[in-house]
Amino acid sequence: MADIQVENIVATTHLANHFDIQHLASLIKDCKYDPNEFSGLALNFRHPKTAALIFPSGRIVCTGAKNMDQLEDLINRAIDQIERAGSKIPEEPEVEIQNIIATSHINKTLDLVAVAKSKLIENVKFNPEKFPGLIIKMDNPRAVVLLFASGKIVCTGTKNLEDASLAINSIKEKLRSFGAL
Repeated sequence: MADIQVENIVATTHLANHFDIQHLASLIKDCKYDPNEFSGLALNFRHPKTAALIFPSGRIVCTGAKNMDQLEDLINRAIDQIERAGSKIPEEPEVEIQNIIATSHINKTLDLVAVAKSKLIENVKFNPEKFPGLIIKMDNPRAVVLLFASGKIVCTGTKNLEDASLAINSIKEKLRSFGAL
């Protein structure tokens, strides 16, 4: 998996039955809350660049982490801010990965028209007037892989790194059998 890089992990957790978002916004420094724009309160962190979106339902969406340590740190930082504002949080909130976005590169340009016409890769959509890459929907593992003429591969829709790696390596193997690698 050395040639696969995680770009973003999106995870959710449920910390309470309800948050008074206006109250939290008034007490948490450097948060962003504009109910006319968005119903959640945004906590943006710079190092690493991550964000936690806190919703009135008690749910938090975390984004921007590139590994599990960063994700855990992001959740702990968000919990710390919420607790400082006076809300109680369960000891060990259950965190669920919703999406992992991973990239790889084959270090070679691709003829996307030829790859799309080859029928070697199933469930391919290619409309260069709308999007400059092949869109490949995979069932096993369940993922969407984007393949660009530059050789860049983007995998999204998986919930663990193993599935992202499997999806990317499957596409690379099909490209290899097609003679594109």
